[in-house]
Amino acid sequence: MSTLDISRARFDEIKINLLSGLTVALAMVPEAIAFALIAHVSPLTGLYAAVIVSFITSAFGGRPGMISGATGSLAVVMVALVVQHGVEYLFATIVLMGVLQILFAVAKLGKFIRMVPHPVMLGFVNGLAIVIFLAQFGHFKTLNPDGTTTWMSGQPLYVMMALIALTVAIIYLLPKLTKAIPSTLAAIASVSIGVIYFGLDTKTVGDLGSIGGGLPAFHIPTVPLNLETLYIIFPYALILAAVGLIETLLTLNLIDEMTETRGRPNRESMAQGAANIVTAFFGGMGGCAMIGQSMININNGALKRLSGIATSVFLLSFILFASKWIEMIPLAALIGVMFVVAEKTFEWGTLHLFGKVPKQDVFVGLLVGAVTIVADLAIAVISGVIVSALVFAWEHAKQISVHAYTDEKGWKVYALNGSLFFASISHFQSLFNPMQDTEHVVIDFKNARVVDHSALVAIDSLASKYRAAGKHLHLKHLSKDCQELLENAKDMIEVNLQEDPKYRVSDDKLS
Repeated sequence: MSTLDISRARFDEIKINLLSGLTVALAMVPEAIAFALIAHVSPLTGLYAAVIVSFITSAFGGRPGMISGATGSLAVVMVALVVQHGVEYLFATIVLMGVLQILFAVAKLGKFIRMVPHPVMLGFVNGLAIVIFLAQFGHFKTLNPDGTTTWMSGQPLYVMMALIALTVAIIYLLPKLTKAIPSTLAAIASVSIGVIYFGLDTKTVGDLGSIGGGLPAFHIPTVPLNLETLYIIFPYALILAAVGLIETLLTLNLIDEMTETRGRPNRESMAQGAANIVTAFFGGMGGCAMIGQSMININNGALKRLSGIATSVFLLSFILFASKWIEMIPLAALIGVMFVVAEKTFEWGTLHLFGKVPKQDVFVGLLVGAVTIVADLAIAVISGVIVSALVFAWEHAKQISVHAYTDEKGWKVYALNGSLFFASISHFQSLFNPMQDTEHVVIDFKNARVVDHSALVAIDSLASKYRAAGKHLHLKHLSKDCQELLENAKDMIEVNLQEDPKYRVSDDKLS
C-alpha cells in the first residue's frame, strides 16, 4: 500500500470516527435530559455526566468504540435517594460508586464477566432493545397545564409519525446510495432542516429543557462527613456500582463479539470508576456504558477512541455554543434513530432457536429479557446466572451412573461414571446397597470425578455404612487429595500410582 493510500485510509478513519461522534452526541442529548429528569435533577446534571464519563472512558477505558454516559438503568436507582435526601447526597454517592468500581478493577474481577452464559447475554441484549424501544413512547405524551400527561392525537401525532418514518427510511436507504457520511447523521440533519424550512409544528429537544450552560465547575458534595452519611449512601452506591459494571461489561462483551476483537474489562472498570468520581465533583450524575449509543457508533464503523472523545467534545460544544440550534432538532428524528437502534440491537435470530436449543436455555433467555424490562438489569443478569448454574448442576447431577458386575474374585464392582458433587450425591448414594452387597465391594472412580467437599462427605458416609454392615469396601482410583481428606475410608483405599487420577478436588481444606 502506497503512502498516499495509507494517508487516505487514515483520513477516512478519522472522518468516520468524528462524524459518528457527532451523530452519537446528537442522539445522547434527549436521553441525557430524560434520564436527568427521571432522577429528579437538572438537565445539565445529565449532560455534564455524558460529557465527562464519555471522555474519560473513551480516552482511558478498555473498549475503544464503546460510548458511556448517563443511563436510565442508573437513573431509576438514583431517584429515591434524590427525593429523600437531595442532590448533594447523590454526588457523594457517585463518588463512592466510583471508588467501589475502582476496587473491583484492582481486584481484577472483570474477567468473570466472561462466565456469563450465552442465553443470559441474549436475554440482556433483547431486553435492553425492548427497553430502548418502549422508552421512546414517552415522547408521544404531552404535558397538560395541571401537570398531568395525555397521549398525543390528531395532527401533532400524524406529523411526528411521518417524521419518524422519514428518519427511519433515510437511515436504511441512504447507505445503498452513498456511505460518505453516517446515515443516522444525514437523517437527523435532513429531517431537522425540513422541519425548520416548512415551519412544521412538532416537539423539539428544547421542549425537554434547556441545554445551554457553561463549563462544569468543581464542587465538593456538601454532606456531613460521618457514619450516618455513609449509612445512607453506601447501599445506593453499591447498587449503582453493580448495575453500572454489569451493563458496561456486558456491552463490552457484545461489542467484542460484533467486532471480533477483545476488550479489557478490568481497564474499562477502572476508567468507569475514575470517570464517576470526576463527574461527581463537577456536578454530573454519573454513568456507564450506553448500549444504544454504542450500537450507533459501532454500526457507523467507528471503532477508535476518537469517536467517544469526539462525542464528549461535541456535547460540550452544544452546551457552550450551540444550545439554540440543538434545541431546534425535532424529537421525531432522534426517536427514529433510537427505533432503528432497538431493531438492530435485538437478536432476531433468537426467534428461530425455539425447538432447536435446550428448553432451559430458551427459558433463561426469556427470563433475563423479561426481568430487564420489568425490573432492572442487575437483577436480570444475576437471576439468569443463578438459574443457568442451577440448571447446569441439575443436568449434570443426572449424568452420574454405575456399571455393576462381579469380578473373577467374586467381588461386587461398581464402575462409577460422571461427576460427583453436591447436586449428584443423593443419586450417588441410591446406587449402592450395603446390606445386600457381597462381602467385598469395589467402587472404581477411574471414569468419575470428585468435584467438591460434599462429594467427599458422601464417599466417607458410604464407607461408614459398609463398615457398619461388616463389609469390606475397596475404593480405587481416587486422587491423592481425596485420599487424604477421607476420614472413614483410609484403610479401604487401593492405591495405584500408575493409574490414579491427578486432578485436585475443590475443597476449602486444600486452599
